[in-house]
Order: sequence, then structure tokens, then C-alpha cells
Amino acid sequence: MAAEKEYPMTLEGKEKLLQELEYLKTVKRKEVVERIKIARSFGDLSENSEYDSAKEEQAFVEGRITTIENMIRNARIIDEDEINGDTVSLGSSVTFIELPDGEEETYTIVGSAEADPFEGKISNDSPIAKSLLGRKVDDEVAVQTPGGEMLVKIIKIN
Repeated sequence: MAAEKEYPMTLEGKEKLLQELEYLKTVKRKEVVERIKIARSFGDLSENSEYDSAKEEQAFVEGRITTIENMIRNARIIDEDEINGDTVSLGSSVTFIELPDGEEETYTIVGSAEADPFEGKISNDSPIAKSLLGRKVDDEVAVQTPGGEMLVKIIKIN
């Protein structure tokens, strides 16, 4: 049997997943079941778009529950004591400037389970993170992005 995929995450990220799981199991699941009951009362299920929609939502919710349970079961909590400010690693916050124009950006590198670019959290599987991992302050790094290659200089690691 193949080994399960490990999901590196912070303790905060695991807590968020546990909260989402609780919500899906106690609130969302019940809402969807109620939608299905109501849709069934409309009659002929073969031409009932409300029923089809509710069943699709149920499949999504159940799939998400399974995914979250798997992530939690295979979580590897990032030990903050292992993060040093010398080298970019999982859990590091990295500030870099884009060369040559000097636009400064800061990201925290997290596992895919808790990545949220809008919060400045990027997955360790992303092209930017892959390029930065193992690098040090003052390193210039070529990063492949969908828009082409960009050159960055690391100015700070937390």
C-alpha cells in the first residue's frame, strides 16, 4: 500500500481545519439534507433541478469532509523551534524585493492544506515557495511564474 500523503501545517492551520470539519458535520450536512427533503416534495425527481442541485452539494460536502479528515489524520505540525531566521523553510515568513523595480512582498510558506494567498500564505508546492526554500538573506533567486520568470532578492526571513 502506498504511503499516505503528509500534510505539513501549523497548529493554527490544523485548528482551522478542525473548525471547518465541525461546521460541515454539524451545520452544513443538516442544511443539505433538509434541502433534499424539500426538493423531493416537489415531485418528479427526473426533472427536478433543485433536487439535482442539492444532491451535488451533498456530494461536495461529503467529499470535503473526507478530504479534511484525511488532512488532519496525516497532519505534520510544523515545529516553530525548527524555523530559523537564516534559511527559508516551511513555516518561514519571507520578505523579498522583485528586481529590478524593487517591489517588496512578504509571504509565509505553509503546507498546501492551509495556503491562502489572500492572507499572504503560499503553499510549499507553489513555484515561488519551491524557488525560495533553502535560500538565505541576500540570495537572488529566479522564480518561474505563469507570467514568466521573475528575479527576486531575499531581504528578510522570520
